[in-house]
Amino acid sequence: MKDPHPVDTYINAFAPAVKERLLAIRKTILGLVPEATEAMTYGIPTVKYHGNLVHYAGFDKHIGFYPTPSGILAFKKELSIYKHAKGSVQFPHDQSLPLDLIIEITLFRVEENRGKAQ
Repeated sequence: MKDPHPVDTYINAFAPAVKERLLAIRKTILGLVPEATEAMTYGIPTVKYHGNLVHYAGFDKHIGFYPTPSGILAFKKELSIYKHAKGSVQFPHDQSLPLDLIIEITLFRVEENRGKAQ
């Protein structure tokens, strides 16, 4: 039987502190883009809006945030203090979540996806 709420199941599998951080990211992103949908893609939560918008994931020592390579490149300076790669960034659990930065990156991706959809 298919899980009717796979993102909830994914988030609820984590320890309370990590779960809280994942829920904060989820609430922030879905609050910005209420018309977005959620899915599990590549085994992690994905927010979809005219295609994949962003992905996020929980790990023992960090939260992974995946705003595609363009999202990383556009915020290269702001993300320079975090471990990052071509399409991902790690937000360590021993630091506050940069929700304002997540908002900026998500809004950038919304505009990018809207442009592609037109």
